[in-house]
Amino acid sequence: MKTTEEIFSTASEIARRFNSKRFFVFGSAIDPSRTPHDIDFACEGVPGWKLFQFGAALEEALRMPVDLIPLDEPTEFGRMVESRGRRLL
Repeated sequence: MKTTEEIFSTASEIARRFNSKRFFVFGSAIDPSRTPHDIDFACEGVPGWKLFQFGAALEEALRMPVDLIPLDEPTEFGRMVESRGRRLL
């Protein structure tokens, strides 16, 4: 089983492959007192269908469910992710 840091490193490598400008992890995956059932990520700079391909690549590599949200358009939720999440790229 991969450590949390190994998971984040693998996810960051995939984000680079998809040319993500910024990449965050947030939610239960960054809380050491919780065991996540999925991993929540947010990214900027991955357009259209590439975002779905990116999410699929993350799930395949990490072998767990992934939620991936775009940060390209400013939203209140996106600002929360940026302030509370952990930036990986």
